[in-house]
Amino acid sequence: MRRLFPALFLALFGVSLAQAEGAPVSTCLAIANGLSGARYASLDGAAPPVRLAQNGRDEVTITFVHHATYMIESADGVRIATDYSGSHGGGEAPDVVTMNKAHSTHYTDHPDPGIGTVLRGWNPEGGPAKHAVTVGDVLIRNVPTDINRFGTFEPDGNSIFIVEASGLCIGHLGHLHHKLTEDDYAAIGRLDVLMVPVDGSWTMSQSGMGEIAQRLHSSVVLPMHRFRTPIERFLEQIPDFAVERRNESSITLSVRSLPRQPTVVLLDGV
Repeated sequence: MRRLFPALFLALFGVSLAQAEGAPVSTCLAIANGLSGARYASLDGAAPPVRLAQNGRDEVTITFVHHATYMIESADGVRIATDYSGSHGGGEAPDVVTMNKAHSTHYTDHPDPGIGTVLRGWNPEGGPAKHAVTVGDVLIRNVPTDINRFGTFEPDGNSIFIVEASGLCIGHLGHLHHKLTEDDYAAIGRLDVLMVPVDGSWTMSQSGMGEIAQRLHSSVVLPMHRFRTPIERFLEQIPDFAVERRNESSITLSVRSLPRQPTVVLLDGV
């Protein structure tokens, strides 16, 4: 069993190391939220993170494409397709795609050559995938999880990808097959927007996904991987969340426009 303390140590003290090495630094790691009486460290000499909201450019648009693919477009126009399997809804190729290998509907071995950055949620050479990549005004990082291969768990075969843009923390659970550990939650940090599979069979049970949604308590929850399962079964797991049904496939969000009550948003086509 992985322990929480190493994750806390790395999350809290790895920031200064990352800055020293010029690596991208997450602004969504909310480790102190889990520590009674803790306060965020102030790193002497470190410039505060720039949030595009300060410049009047703070909106991110998220569009449901199909299955587990959402298109995330940043304020500067960087486009990220999640769990990309070869289709992104038309138009020019995304700037970034993320993929997971549980099923061929979540990845492709032949991504469009026009895609500048391809992030696989597994490491083809073995071990966990490790991503922390800045593209324009966006940081994309991952938290590895395991996948279930007909009753046998394959370590590090899936990744939860976190997209950080305009001060928003957007998480995509991928093809998650198991409950998250305290280490996982520490590595994920705060999520303002959560993309969660709600099929209840191919990934996790709806009660299990509901437990994760409750724990992360994101302002906006975007279901995916729905199949024919009635969405009401998932909604029953999080009765304290509001529900908003939209006739369009896109939603535009900023830090300022997040709902005060956690809300499940059902976009057209989901």
